Amino acid sequence: MPKFEKHIFICINQREAGHPRGCCNPTGEGELQRLFKVKLAQRGLKILVRANKSGCLDQCELGPTVVVYPEAVWYGGVKPEDVDEIIESHIINDRPVERLRIPDAILNTTHQKSSGKEK
Repeated sequence: MPKFEKHIFICINQREAGHPRGCCNPTGEGELQRLFKVKLAQRGLKILVRANKSGCLDQCELGPTVVVYPEAVWYGGVKPEDVDEIIESHIINDRPVERLRIPDAILNTTHQKSSGKEK
């Protein structure tokens, strides 16, 4: 079996309703990860691209969060209707979806600011 060309990590972390940091998987059903798997399989990509469940990626305030490796492109606010665009643009055509991309300048900084910690 060939190595995977890309890995998509989809946060399925849960928090109670109303938590100040938010929750990437409010229903607890992991629908976003499942949708990535289905859509990749429909396009014949499941042997080249892996859609993994992930625990907390610590970008909760920007979630639901998805990260694509090896490029290390982080996406925030991802909705089910965004999955086809991410697959078509980023996975197939190597063009990250800029409207969903978490800028490097704020990656890993939101929680530190909200909790009073400095980076």
